Amino acid sequence: MPELPEVETVARSIAPHIRGRRILAAEFRCPRVLRGSPDEMAAALAGRRILGVRRHGKFLLMELAGGGYLIVHLGMTGRLLFNAEPGPHTHAILTLDRGVLLYDDPRQFGKIEVSRTLPERVSRLGPEPLEVGFAEFAQGLRRRRTRVKALLLDQKFLRGLGNIYADESLFRAGIHPLAVAGRLRRDRPRRLYEAIRQVLAEAIEKGGSSISDYVDADGRKGFFQIEHRVYQRAGEPCVACGAPIRRILVAQRGTHFCPRCQKR
Repeated sequence: MPELPEVETVARSIAPHIRGRRILAAEFRCPRVLRGSPDEMAAALAGRRILGVRRHGKFLLMELAGGGYLIVHLGMTGRLLFNAEPGPHTHAILTLDRGVLLYDDPRQFGKIEVSRTLPERVSRLGPEPLEVGFAEFAQGLRRRRTRVKALLLDQKFLRGLGNIYADESLFRAGIHPLAVAGRLRRDRPRRLYEAIRQVLAEAIEKGGSSISDYVDADGRKGFFQIEHRVYQRAGEPCVACGAPIRRILVAQRGTHFCPRCQKR
């Protein structure tokens, strides 16, 4: 699933193409990816100008003139593409006064919505990992008795962080994914806080991780996957100590870590 760096990359790559553009027509081909009626959504978008686009957690928010948003969640395989050719998995087409914006999604787990305000499930997400202060982050850790990997996946704790970057951050911080969040002591909360910020910043700089379907709005793949130190490297030697990387399940998600470098 595209996580914070991938969605941020999509937002940045698509913004120059659609900012200030007027939507001439909207066509929705698959009700499964919509939150609302296809006809009503198309009517609500026709003639509206896109003022800008930004990321909120894993959501893309396109602000519309006159108020409201076109909200896109990419799900597992969703892609927003500018001036691409429609294909068998194209489920939405926005014809602009200059160019065409497509939404492709082979597995149809993404969602598109038109809303006058931010829906509660979006507005009530946790703070941005790249904006939250250390004091707030540390306080949130202290209050939780859950496994730290599960907590990092909780979008009400931090919005946008997902499986890839939780694993990579925990490795850099030297923290076992099964460690209890509220029991992290000494400098471990600070190490985790800095690791999360560092990993996300590096991933954004490299355009995210292209593991399966992810590309940006211009069809370009990311490169951070070649920097992964533990994610999907089960059985391979740790880059730091040489011990085999292990894979376990935490919160029903495949979790990768070094049993020697990462302590509980």
